[in-house]
Amino acid sequence: MHSSGSKILIVDDEPQIRRFLRASLSAHEYEVIEADNAANAIKIITVEKPDLVVLDLGLPDMDGLEVIERVREWSQVPILVLSIRADESDKIAALDRGADDYITKPFGMGELMARMRAALRHRQQSEGESAPVVALGDITVDLAKRQVTRRGQPIKLSKKEYELLRVLVSHPGKVMTHQQLLREIWGDAYVEETQYLRVYVGQLRQKLEADPGRPHLIITEPGVGYRVQSEETPAV
Repeated sequence: MHSSGSKILIVDDEPQIRRFLRASLSAHEYEVIEADNAANAIKIITVEKPDLVVLDLGLPDMDGLEVIERVREWSQVPILVLSIRADESDKIAALDRGADDYITKPFGMGELMARMRAALRHRQQSEGESAPVVALGDITVDLAKRQVTRRGQPIKLSKKEYELLRVLVSHPGKVMTHQQLLREIWGDAYVEETQYLRVYVGQLRQKLEADPGRPHLIITEPGVGYRVQSEETPAV
């Protein structure tokens, strides 16, 4: 299934933003539905079951962070936050509560749509029955065999390097916060040890990137975390 034709819920209390997004997304054959507050959004997610939610945080009846928390109690629908809040703390809070990605206003439509495609691909991949083989340029990660190759030649990774790469490629295009990565790989006692991530991301880039000083596979989201560059997700 191509991402065009997917049902997208736009949650924003600004009519002009909803109109702009409806026109832009409809032109690319997405089915667009709208909500202007949190209560309507939660009701629509329950009844309409959209394929992806584009969510503003500044809603009149409930903070968007609480919407994410409530929805995550029963649904794994991809949630892409589109907000004027640009502080790192806001981004981290949204991602830690279960948002898949975060874009600040003003935004470029090309970047928004690329990140939407990445979130939709991840959803389709996670619904598949077989363990995926993830291609990142000329790098292939076989999650079933726990093998990483470049043009068929094996790349030797340490256990922690592989675990870090596995978590990132299991969420293609999704921003993973420092805390999420540290908790999953090292455990709760290490959630503040961000230097661990810097070291291991640096080691992975040395082994995987054509130019480790200008990475295009493992992208840093400054102050927030990292994401793996999937095919159509721009490096920004």
